[in-house]
Amino acid sequence: MGRPDGIRVRDEVPIYYLIPQFMTERHDSMNMITVDIPAEPLRQYMNAKRKEGKHISHMALILTAYAHLVGEFPTLNRFVINRRIYEHKDLKVSLVVLRSGGSANDDTMSKLDLSPADTIFDIQDKIDKYVKENAAGAEENEMAIDRIMRVFVGLGGLMNVVGWFLRWGDKHGLLPQSLLDVSPFHASALFTNLASIRTNHVYHHVYDFGTTSISIAMGNMRDTVRRGKGGQPEVVRCIPLGVVMDERICSGHYFALAFARLRDLLAHPELLESPTDTSHPVR
Repeated sequence: MGRPDGIRVRDEVPIYYLIPQFMTERHDSMNMITVDIPAEPLRQYMNAKRKEGKHISHMALILTAYAHLVGEFPTLNRFVINRRIYEHKDLKVSLVVLRSGGSANDDTMSKLDLSPADTIFDIQDKIDKYVKENAAGAEENEMAIDRIMRVFVGLGGLMNVVGWFLRWGDKHGLLPQSLLDVSPFHASALFTNLASIRTNHVYHHVYDFGTTSISIAMGNMRDTVRRGKGGQPEVVRCIPLGVVMDERICSGHYFALAFARLRDLLAHPELLESPTDTSHPVR
């Protein structure tokens, strides 16, 4: 049976179909790394754009680089569910939003539509619109997922039954498209900007429910020591990304190539001003 949110992958080497038979859950398949992004190239680029009257945020740079990365490395956009491998039909990123003026617990999640064809300016516009619409904190701006959750919570003891039905329906691809559209658990990746609340990066788990295979948590800038010219150590100011991956969607070598490319894109932010070239994807 097909899924409304994914296309079944049927042309992989046999090992990819065997692994989900032994590692059946997403939490059992998590690999975690820290990707340190040197901050100076981003700072210089943001300052140059500011002089042109254009506001560019760190968040927009990271999300644009990730959208371009998926265009070049499309296997990153896969997910495993019910021991089957699928490819997402689109590229959506779930975002954690803290409502302005709210309490420390007043946050929510929603999704942002991205595309490898998006430029840094496109995605900055999408973020600005997203924040304006969803972080106001007013009752009339309450997100659809929040309203759905309120209904579920109001069911009391029936929540267990509803929860079971949702998990079962998700496993067999039976959830309606209307629910998938608002569910933050059904996305290509999860992104949270912990630097916005002055917090260090974490390794945010990927959920067993839904289709999200990768989570990225951006934390406070930090100093890292690297080998510089002549082999001498040097201190580099970096933005750390805590990345958690479902290792069943691709090989460790593929992940390594992809995140090396992510570093390269963010070392040269001007590359993000044009749509990415998807004519020769890495498989």
